[in-house]
Amino acid sequence: MRIALVAGELSGDILGAAIVRALKARYPQAQIYGVTGPRMAAAGCDSIASIELLSVMGIAEVIPALPRLFRLRAELLRRFLQDRPDVVIGIDAPDFNLGLERRLRERGLKTAHVVSPSVWAWRQGRVKTIACSVDRMLCLFPFEPKFYAEHGVPADYIGHPLADELDDSVTPAAARAELGLPAEGPLVAILPGSRGSELKYLGEPFAQAAVLLAQRHPGIRFVTPVAKPKLRGGLERVIREQAPGLPWTVVEGRSRECMRAADAVLLASGTATLECLLLGRPMVVAYRGAAFTAWLMLKAGLLKTRYVSLPNLLSDEPTVTELLQEAATPGRIADEVSLLLADDGPRRRQLAQFHAVREELRRDAAGRAAEAIAGLLAARAA
Repeated sequence: MRIALVAGELSGDILGAAIVRALKARYPQAQIYGVTGPRMAAAGCDSIASIELLSVMGIAEVIPALPRLFRLRAELLRRFLQDRPDVVIGIDAPDFNLGLERRLRERGLKTAHVVSPSVWAWRQGRVKTIACSVDRMLCLFPFEPKFYAEHGVPADYIGHPLADELDDSVTPAAARAELGLPAEGPLVAILPGSRGSELKYLGEPFAQAAVLLAQRHPGIRFVTPVAKPKLRGGLERVIREQAPGLPWTVVEGRSRECMRAADAVLLASGTATLECLLLGRPMVVAYRGAAFTAWLMLKAGLLKTRYVSLPNLLSDEPTVTELLQEAATPGRIADEVSLLLADDGPRRRQLAQFHAVREELRRDAAGRAAEAIAGLLAARAA
């Protein structure tokens, strides 16, 4: 048996690794291979290309990468049509994977996609492409299968693998000790994102907000995990130029430990906000991107939801402040983080919502994904 996976982004690597382990438990003799990150490779997925090739986000940002992406998709198409795996599983990266899945499905291969694109939020017309591309959509959030049922697409809610993995049992004091940070005084974790473009747009306002917070909260410290080694130099330069002299620790990786250690977290919108929710840490979400991308999303009406962060989209009562584009000023950011540091009410309201979401998402997602994929394999064998 051959099972192929194509994952995009660091978050796809996390999800993919859990699914690979579940599939190996069910099919120990299967050859599992594809586009992987380090976690998937460690779980036993043979790598034929790096996940880094797909780590592109945005509209304006993706244009220079198009030739590389087209070449990769053509190479994967040739490889999979030659190998004829029993199922091809796309994980996230919908703009890349759905096109690949459609071409493979048209030629008789079974396809599944894990992590629904946000068709319920923007570009809803994509559901027609999805219907032609996948035999099964595996959804991480409870409200998604209903949307697909309305459009005739088979879909299962599997829960979220991160909810199976993360909880709020580690105290800030224990996390600080693990990182070698002082136990006393307020600590803010600052996560400007895992891409160079995010550091470009968020690095300066986040650092300038840290300066304002230091003026308001004596003894405050800051910690930032570097998502990728190549981002460290740029991050340290921003801190040196915009926030000289602040007690700011830069850590290689270990984003979860940094969030656990913090009294409040300032971070870019993305999967890290879900991790922060699951870890039970109060947060402020901010995002800036290319002006053209932001205009399409916020002004031209492509975005169909009121909120952009996962905590607000998943909570019955949205409680996380979102500061987008022009609103993501150092002053506004500092005001909202200060509120979480100084007033226990907003913290408690956030954490109550976070607990309810964590319980809903905890469903043994990897096991459910493997079960759904097993169903596709059984149908193919029949």
